[in-house]
Amino acid sequence: MVLDLLVIAVGITLDPLPIMAFVLVLSSYKGVWRGLVFILAWLSCLVAVIALVLLFTGGQPPPPRSAPSTAALAAKLAIGIGLVLYGEYRRRKRRAPHAAAEAQGRAKHASDPHGGSGRMSPWSAAALAVFLQPWGLVAAAATVVVRADLSHFASYAALFGFCILATASLLAAELYTVFAPEAAGARLERLRTWLQEHEEPAIIVCSLVMGLWLTGNSIYQLTS
Repeated sequence: MVLDLLVIAVGITLDPLPIMAFVLVLSSYKGVWRGLVFILAWLSCLVAVIALVLLFTGGQPPPPRSAPSTAALAAKLAIGIGLVLYGEYRRRKRRAPHAAAEAQGRAKHASDPHGGSGRMSPWSAAALAVFLQPWGLVAAAATVVVRADLSHFASYAALFGFCILATASLLAAELYTVFAPEAAGARLERLRTWLQEHEEPAIIVCSLVMGLWLTGNSIYQLTS
């Protein structure tokens, strides 16, 4: 369970779209506070999903080969296959002549939903965090959390570590802006520009790598 959550958390925290949007939030009016709202909403989604799964399982993992255990693995397999297909779809679509222009448009819209007005309400920041949450990977994490055993401290540590690691890129940008606002503003803007230029390759690679991992891991667990 720990390795699965670690891999999924890395995939979540490296997703380029939330990072680009978060940099925009930080550059808005009272950006540090808006960024904090974004992070809290982001974490709330993760905690809510984990809580719902644990409420369903009662904090006790289902027995191996049982119907709930098999269903969780089948769901993880389906998510993995879906990510592979999505990554391949984006890769093929990227070959089209107009794909680059569309990608830039999507990146600009995702990272600048207010048209560069520089103003963003706390509610908008929270809604943006929920909207840009990589729900496919979060759902994959939910299928892994089914195996959490709350009678052991290690499970609490793994779940806490998952939430922190899945938010690590946002926390790093927030803390950087708090302690070095001038340097952070320039460097984070360069990061956002770089991510916009490399958004498509990043999404394709992330989707394919995570999809293949989830697919292979699920097949192994289902057949072992």
